[in-house]
Amino acid sequence: MTESKNVQRNLALQRQWYGEPLGDRVRRLVVAFRISQAQLAEVLGISAPMLSQVMSGRRAKIGNPSVLARLVMLERKVLIPGVAAGESDAIKQALEDVRHSRPSVGRDNLPVKQANGEEAVWPVLREVARPSELEAAASLLEGRYPALAQLLRRAANGDSD
Repeated sequence: MTESKNVQRNLALQRQWYGEPLGDRVRRLVVAFRISQAQLAEVLGISAPMLSQVMSGRRAKIGNPSVLARLVMLERKVLIPGVAAGESDAIKQALEDVRHSRPSVGRDNLPVKQANGEEAVWPVLREVARPSELEAAASLLEGRYPALAQLLRRAANGDSD
């Protein structure tokens, strides 16, 4: 198989496995955290050449589940208000949190895409707000945005009704 066909096959596999090419996900993180690819690789716990190969499609997957878990952690930390606002202290703290994390990855805690994607949002909401804050936000939004209020309440309670 030619290198070009191999790259196309790998990118197609990435779309299937990860929802989109990993290069797109990594580039968003580089921009959001204002770091180089080499710095991101260090935070994720992967070599810079390996990250480059995955981004370019020369490799199809991230073989280490902990590295993938850290990638997902960083994607969620982009939503922290200080990180989203570009505050350097918040960005540094988020990067350090992920760098020093030792995620355990098993069947029960892998991020799985749900039919409506709602359950995937709950951990992010819970990371930036306590259940009581989610309930309070839901009360404020109830009159004008009942569906959003309901989502916030389900996230606060962790139920799927």
